[in-house]
Amino acid sequence: MRASFGLPTHRVDIPELVTAGAIARLSVAAEAARFDAVFVTEHPAPADAWLATGGHQALDPFVALSFAAAATTRLRLQTNLVIPAYRNPFLLAKSVASLDHLSGGRVVLGIGAGYLQQEFEALGVAFDERNELTDEAIQTMREVWTGRSVTLSGRHWHASGNTALPAPAQAGGPPIWIGGNSRRAMRRAVELADGWTPMMAGPRFSERVHTGTIETVADLGARIREAAEYAASIGRVPPLEVAFNPTGAMGQSANAAEAGARLVEHAAELAAVGVTYLNAGAPGASLDEVLAAIEWFGEHVVPALATL
Repeated sequence: MRASFGLPTHRVDIPELVTAGAIARLSVAAEAARFDAVFVTEHPAPADAWLATGGHQALDPFVALSFAAAATTRLRLQTNLVIPAYRNPFLLAKSVASLDHLSGGRVVLGIGAGYLQQEFEALGVAFDERNELTDEAIQTMREVWTGRSVTLSGRHWHASGNTALPAPAQAGGPPIWIGGNSRRAMRRAVELADGWTPMMAGPRFSERVHTGTIETVADLGARIREAAEYAASIGRVPPLEVAFNPTGAMGQSANAAEAGARLVEHAAELAAVGVTYLNAGAPGASLDEVLAAIEWFGEHVVPALATL
């Protein structure tokens, strides 16, 4: 099992974690620890009410990952997650292609339909169109990334012969992973993408983020089997990457050894039901603490995950 380290670009409450130097040092440390990737999240205009009940801010994902790319040579650059509906698909395709081109083909594009209605409203996007806009964006980006002239019409745009270069370094564009627990998200992953990123979510959290409920590893296993059955029913051949966000797996511990042990134990259960990729962070309330945790993970956790 491969692992991606979550850069704490949402921790604006700890200013030293959201500087250019911090992103570079954390990315270099993650690469040295043999993490496969680093990932960042996105919230361009979060609602105050959501922030007051546990929500978070975030740096722009493509700017943040550009700093990570410049400081590293091997590490993959993952969005977890970007919301395509927030952008015109040509602009999103350009940002992704530019980062992939400049990084030498290291982008993994994790996307989601989105769930914060007030954020959609602030950005001038119809919340009720989010699923249709997501599907449209995937199909449009695939066309744009060919480097050929595009003639297409979307819900709110028309391209009558437009070409965007340079194309991504990865042939056909970066892999696209779909976030979300709903059956629609799972089917989108099987039909249009390369991977699926579900997460642990009880009833209250599921309602908060407009996604399906997955409360146990057994629940997750059943959903992964459902995805495999659906893939077989439509003739999909390439295997679906299953990346998982193990929410709460490490508990509230600020100790890297304790957190790492919990993560490895949980990862073994996840691997047994078909998870192939783990999205995880390391504990720490300062830059030095997070760097030390990454180093410990590199010595004890990443090698253990690689055996799963």
